[in-house]
Amino acid sequence: MSTSTVIGGTRSELKSAYERDGSCALPYRFDDASVELLRRRVADISGRRRPEVVHEKDSDVVRAIHGCHEFDDVCAALVRHPMLVEIAETLIGGPVYVYQFKVNLKQAREGAAWPWHQDYAFWSEEDAMPRPDAVNFAIPLDDVHEENGPLVVIPGSHTMGLFDLPDKSADTASDWRRHVSNDLAYTVDEARAQRLIAENGTSTILGGAGSLHAFHPSIVHSSSNNRSADRRALLLITYNAVANAPANPTRPAFLVGRDTTPITGCHDERLGLLPVSDPA
Repeated sequence: MSTSTVIGGTRSELKSAYERDGSCALPYRFDDASVELLRRRVADISGRRRPEVVHEKDSDVVRAIHGCHEFDDVCAALVRHPMLVEIAETLIGGPVYVYQFKVNLKQAREGAAWPWHQDYAFWSEEDAMPRPDAVNFAIPLDDVHEENGPLVVIPGSHTMGLFDLPDKSADTASDWRRHVSNDLAYTVDEARAQRLIAENGTSTILGGAGSLHAFHPSIVHSSSNNRSADRRALLLITYNAVANAPANPTRPAFLVGRDTTPITGCHDERLGLLPVSDPA
């Protein structure tokens, strides 16, 4: 059975789960060879000195790399994978383009936490993205478990708007580096997050290397320090609706994609996707 047939059978279930909870596991995973190829490319890019490579505070430890699809052919092929494009179009409801691409790296025992936040707060306040008509795809390049800093989301919080934004009357202009460090410019107050958790609970996104999850730009989420001896590398692709593109973004192009041409799926034999019978 082809993957397009499989997704056709689960399209409504995925969209329903995404709209209800703000996140969902996808019924596919990238095969081991694809994951290893992406790991090698990430390792190579991490060793370079360029603005897209971000380090932990006061350290040479790499925290994240950004915009890799613009200069690495494997990453460029990944964002054009036909199944990813099709699912993005399904969840968003129309043509999409790549708004953001990054790999968050939590090195063993060194990767720092990400506080509670909403991605759309940055995109709305810094880039003037009109609506949260976008979707994040998370692809772990390492096995993710409870101890190596997994992503934790609060189900349903994506329907509640944006929380704890700075006073618009104040000068809130921020350095883009505060958008990629653990000292984030836009966070959700810890007390508020705990009230949301009391009402809605949490969902921890775990899974083997190559697994796939989607989550909403407005969902409240965080991750803990990496307390384990295992690295946690999480590749994230954000697709935005073409009709939702910011008019005049000013942040670096490796944070805010400028090419809003609708992306067309194109298969690359180096990137194999396998069906998963029970993604949960």
